[in-house]
Amino acid sequence: MSGGLPGFHNAPVSRALVVAAVLFSVPFGFRGRFLDLGLSYQNVYENLRIWRVIASLFAFSSSPELIFGVALLYYFRVFERQIGSNKYAVFIVFSMTVSVLLQILALGYLKDPSFNPLTSGPYGLIFASYVPFFFDIPISTKFRIFGLRLCDKSFIYLAGLQLLFSSGRRSVIPGLSGILAGLLYRLNIFGIRRLKVPDCATSLFSRFSWPLSNISYQRLPTVATDENIPRHQTRQMEGSHTTTADPMESSIAMLVSMGFDRASAVQALALTNNDVNLASNILLEAQSATA
Repeated sequence: MSGGLPGFHNAPVSRALVVAAVLFSVPFGFRGRFLDLGLSYQNVYENLRIWRVIASLFAFSSSPELIFGVALLYYFRVFERQIGSNKYAVFIVFSMTVSVLLQILALGYLKDPSFNPLTSGPYGLIFASYVPFFFDIPISTKFRIFGLRLCDKSFIYLAGLQLLFSSGRRSVIPGLSGILAGLLYRLNIFGIRRLKVPDCATSLFSRFSWPLSNISYQRLPTVATDENIPRHQTRQMEGSHTTTADPMESSIAMLVSMGFDRASAVQALALTNNDVNLASNILLEAQSATA
């Protein structure tokens, strides 16, 4: 399943997260079994070691976990494009903080040595992102494999299950804590969804270059009326209409049912070669730009 437009265009915070996960995992995470990097009852309640808490937020403890985790972080960059970097940064801070607090409470309540230490990595953020993924990302295709009914979202769920049970019970608690954090954010507890990080803070991430972020794409106009569409973009859209088949009526109906007007839906589908996921991402990004 495509995670939206390629690269980290308009997703500088997601780019910084991926870079941080890689940089922390190499010197710290892969040595986690020796450093006891993950949260444990002893580290939290007996020997307060703040650096371990900070390192455990970003460092994966093994190469497979790093591969699956970075792939999911890269996919979930679509949410930064939808709500903007300012709000997405708040989502990151909230989900990580709440998930860590829930993990600490779980360790204090269980006091089970088999849970020590909990697996490290940005599990809170990854699994908190599954909440908007479940509610906000539409299903565009359905198919069967060996009699099983699957959809294009199934592969993202399977990657999450692989990560959730990668370390047995030690990874389940961070995963469930992340899901609870995502639900609390969606419920808008304390009005958290209205908060934004100042532009000066998020602009710092945009100054760092990364090869994947240099891939350009054509954005849909932020309004639906043709009069307000730039002339050069109008010519590109007209060219797309001549070279691309008309979008299927079912795809247009799906986007209209999500609240978009028909004209914008047709334009978005034409730009994305009738890819409903890409079209919905562009439309949501256009809405966030005018919000």
